[in-house]
Amino acid sequence: MDALGLPGVRWRKSSRSSDNANCVEVAFAGPVVGVRDSKNAGGPALSIPAVSWAALLSRWER
Repeated sequence: MDALGLPGVRWRKSSRSSDNANCVEVAFAGPVVGVRDSKNAGGPALSIPAVSWAALLSRWER
């Protein structure tokens, strides 16, 4: 899926992003979360089920 496959979503950059632009952006679109490289905003994006995204974050915060 490319970023254009998630029309009208608001992309947000990680709060842990560094100034050198090595970061990802996420967009919440109902049942899915889009993830893309901030350096290639028009390029490909991953589409991850929101439940899986929540599980990933809960493991990270432990």
